[in-house]
Amino acid sequence: MTEDEWLNLTLEETLEPGLPICDPHHHLWDYPDSRYMLDEVLADTGSGHKVLKTVFVECGSMYRAKGPESEKPLGETEFVQGIAAMSASGNYGAARIADAIVSFADLTLGAEVEAVLWGHVGASANRFRGIRHASAWHAHDDIRSSHSSPSEHLLMDRSFREGFSVLERLGLTFDAWFYHPQMDEFVDLARSFPGVTIILDHFGGPLGIGPYAGKFDEVFEQWQDTIIQLRECENVFFKLGGINMKINGYDWHRQERPPTSDELVATTGRFYQFCIEQFGADRCMFESNFPVDKTTCSYNVLWNAFKKLSAKYSESERSALFYNTAVHAYSLED
Repeated sequence: MTEDEWLNLTLEETLEPGLPICDPHHHLWDYPDSRYMLDEVLADTGSGHKVLKTVFVECGSMYRAKGPESEKPLGETEFVQGIAAMSASGNYGAARIADAIVSFADLTLGAEVEAVLWGHVGASANRFRGIRHASAWHAHDDIRSSHSSPSEHLLMDRSFREGFSVLERLGLTFDAWFYHPQMDEFVDLARSFPGVTIILDHFGGPLGIGPYAGKFDEVFEQWQDTIIQLRECENVFFKLGGINMKINGYDWHRQERPPTSDELVATTGRFYQFCIEQFGADRCMFESNFPVDKTTCSYNVLWNAFKKLSAKYSESERSALFYNTAVHAYSLED
């Protein structure tokens, strides 16, 4: 059974199809066993919900084959800029795919990273907004570190922070991706650089595999106790999503059929509610994390879950969660 055939075992009517959405987190790639290009994004964003804009986030796709190692990630920005230009032509519908681009630059280069950042600006002066240098690391063999091969304490590294200061000087954003045991180091980083707009991806990576398998309540309590330290860090925004990956331990992909939106809400809803209630809708945004989370559920079912999760909030709060917070954090134009 193909992935699409499996996903189609759970079909739902789209809820509130007129609610405007900016999806602030998806990827683009073309590998021999996995393709997620413009056609695939449009099939998902056009499956029922009113997605008007999206934000591309780096994934090591289409790096340059030649040139200095530090400049190879510029190829990803060049690639996505082309996809975004295709979408902006209007020939593929109303949605503006990759209206903002978050790329990769190695911050451990220190001050020398500035040349790479200007390279990204040159490749996409109208869409490049900042970078993600993933720092997810764990000593356990069952937990894979980020694709960027980070060191154990990357967020505390002196060279990394020297490079981070360049982001502040150039007015660029930073997307953070790590695992929940690393939250204290992230809090220190956010407090040290209050002038940098930081977007925390995927709730800060609450783990559910390896030594955390089956310990959902314990992990949730640990996560609560550490993430709450960010309450006063007004430079930090929160992406609510990306919690249906295999590392989160819910094993949706092993079931006979994908979860319904009600099942997603019942299982993971407490993470969403805690963030919205503690940090406010103006600092929170729903994200798809597709196609990574596509191993769990369809795009339509996922956004139905978000709409159910947010049903109790006001119209202005829901507008922020689905659209305005993302547009503000990534300086997108309407």
